[in-house]
Amino acid sequence: MDVILDVENLKKSYGKVSALKGIDFSVSTGEVFALIGPNGAGKTTALRIVATLLSPDDGRVNFMGYDVKKNPERVRENISYLPEEAGAYKNLTGIEYLRFMANFYARDEREVEGFIRRAEEIAELGDRLKDKIGTYSKGMVRKLLLARALMTMPELAILDEPTSGLDVINSLEIREIIRGFVKEGISVLLSSHNMLEIEFLSDRVAIIDSGEILEIGSPEELKEKYSVRNLEEVFRRLVR
Repeated sequence: MDVILDVENLKKSYGKVSALKGIDFSVSTGEVFALIGPNGAGKTTALRIVATLLSPDDGRVNFMGYDVKKNPERVRENISYLPEEAGAYKNLTGIEYLRFMANFYARDEREVEGFIRRAEEIAELGDRLKDKIGTYSKGMVRKLLLARALMTMPELAILDEPTSGLDVINSLEIREIIRGFVKEGISVLLSSHNMLEIEFLSDRVAIIDSGEILEIGSPEELKEKYSVRNLEEVFRRLVR
């Protein structure tokens, strides 16, 4: 598979704290690549750099032939980022929110309508899209936000804790939506503390701690290498 994202020697510090100490990883076309680690490991910093929201101190991030630091506008045309703390405008209805967001990406009204139709199919909220977002459950809001992130069919979707705080049913539905879009060719850069989710979704996993990547491999490769039953045990072996 072709490499769509290539990260080399990525470094980032906040004052005296080194969030990233020169990490390397790549994501292939149609792959789900997960970056997992404890709180403060550097996961979100890495995602935000790829999403062009932070500038690295050193290293290189190449996305579809574009340097993320030198060509952020071209990168943003082909990615979508869903942060863990994302919210939606509670005073808008679901459909109003989708239209508002679609207008940022669409070239004309026809494309706006196409994005909205796709988002409606992803969210599966039916008539509730006519209601104000302030009346939605957390699961409904997260589905709406995921629909916003995927409605443009980005080349790379960057998803930070996509099912954070959701119940089992909503989490399963979100994972199935993500997997469905991967089958259509979208690549995903994912972060999650849910190891079951990581095993279900990911083709490859990078375990990061204190700004350094400790291991990269498929869930099966990592479990076999450490002779354990699940990723949680791999995680426990590696992370201090």
